Amino acid sequence: MTSILLVFVLLLPLASAQTFHWGPCPSPQVQPNFAVEKYLGKWYEIEKLPANFEKGTCIEANYSLRKDGTIRVLNSQFYKEKVRTVEGTAVVRDMREAAKLGVSFSYFTPYAPYCVVLTTDYTSLSVVYSCTSFLHLFHIDYAWILSRSPSPSAATVLYAKELLVREGIDISRMKATVQNC
Repeated sequence: MTSILLVFVLLLPLASAQTFHWGPCPSPQVQPNFAVEKYLGKWYEIEKLPANFEKGTCIEANYSLRKDGTIRVLNSQFYKEKVRTVEGTAVVRDMREAAKLGVSFSYFTPYAPYCVVLTTDYTSLSVVYSCTSFLHLFHIDYAWILSRSPSPSAATVLYAKELLVREGIDISRMKATVQNC
């Protein structure tokens, strides 16, 4: 039990910039019949739960298919007077649930869960959720509302938030991302 407490104490500073909850991760339903090919291209981040790796403005994600069948993830943000990018790799873990992707931004880290949650229409809206559970005692989660446009309608954003809430995801700390760069 002492080692569990030590892990918790060491992770607490990281969790403070994230959305931290007691208990295991929720299990939201993912997009049925997800088609990776339709999802490729540029998505603008509209709103998100806090993420310590995203502190800038004008945040975008661009997905493209690599020759080896993996997905190239290129995220960019404007931070400290400069455009900063990070490249990662996404993989479909199970073709029966193709919307449950694994994403890694380093050769040295395992693939983190990244789910296209609830819905994407491929042309305007995507709702993404990711959660990491620590021994089912607590979890840190992320949620993003993405759009093909930097300024979707308020009704579209409200619809996305309602979907997240229906799936048991706490969006009380969700914040809008500035996209007027």
